[in-house]
Amino acid sequence: MSTPCLDIAILGLSITSSWGNGHATTYRGLVRALVERGHAVLFLERDVPWYATQRDLPEPPYGRTELYTSLADLQDRFTPAIQHADVVMVGSYVPEGVAVGTWVTQTATGVTVFYDIDTPVTLGKLRSGDHAYLSPALIPRYALYLSFTGGPILKHLERSYGAAMARPLYCSVDPQFYYPEEGDRPYDLGYMGTYSADRQVTLDSLLLEPAQHWPQGRFVVAGPQYPASIPWPDNVERIDHIPPTAHCGFYNAQRFTLNITREEMRQAGFAPSVRLFEAAACATPIISDYWPGLETFFTLGSDLLVSRSATETLRYLRELPPEARCALGLRARERVLAEHTAAHRAEIFEEYVLEARATRRVRP
Repeated sequence: MSTPCLDIAILGLSITSSWGNGHATTYRGLVRALVERGHAVLFLERDVPWYATQRDLPEPPYGRTELYTSLADLQDRFTPAIQHADVVMVGSYVPEGVAVGTWVTQTATGVTVFYDIDTPVTLGKLRSGDHAYLSPALIPRYALYLSFTGGPILKHLERSYGAAMARPLYCSVDPQFYYPEEGDRPYDLGYMGTYSADRQVTLDSLLLEPAQHWPQGRFVVAGPQYPASIPWPDNVERIDHIPPTAHCGFYNAQRFTLNITREEMRQAGFAPSVRLFEAAACATPIISDYWPGLETFFTLGSDLLVSRSATETLRYLRELPPEARCALGLRARERVLAEHTAAHRAEIFEEYVLEARATRRVRP
């Protein structure tokens, strides 16, 4: 049965700026895929100064994007759109998210959705009493709770917090923008990610320490907000920010790329990062830290390599034959194109919406 065209409203952290966040890339791919499937999508983004000066896609060419300046401005201008939409989705880290979510669940007549791009972080905040964008009382009011993280955490959301339907909607990649390129690969190993104190320990172990032990190697770390106090080895190049339009070229400039997962995500498991799928789509061989559920997305040792130490990382970099390295990247690309594109996520989003409608837990 085909899904009827839906009128979808999304209130997300950002779609216009990818600076310092992984949300924009996810929303861009999902919105584009939903529009290509015939749906009408309105994306509502709070106009905040730190994104206003860093907008790499100020006017997305798919769907309709509107900025609002405050909760009052949002309500004054977009109440009719929220009332009449078939689906209204609020994302994690939306400013004043509890107030926004309360208004949405009181106003919308369609399926209401919370999209948690940071589920383990969200649960940590809830346990500590931090209700910046979601509160325990608000969770059961959403008809559908979509999560970047799968596995046991979904049942926990339903049993402990009363989520009506908790389902995984993992990050994805748009193969139109991520693909293999011919050319030189000046870096032996690279990493892209915003600074995070909990990831830095792993970055030190799996990239900086190998760089120190292999002065002839060429390394690169890209991403904003790294403290000036970090002692970068001479053979590690630093790039502050790479816009999404340059991600493909960045991956294709590496013999291997490093994937590092935030501690809360690693402990929860079943939480692939968008960088993982982007690199794989470029057929760039991946070295990753391990977390439970990784093997449900990739075949370990065949699609990607797991490293737990500087010694393992150096062994991969210096000893894996070129033909084995290239085959590794191509197998990962095949897996991602078969299962983890934005088109796949849009299709499963439709299925979840139909399932939520069938539960009759949305307002008539």
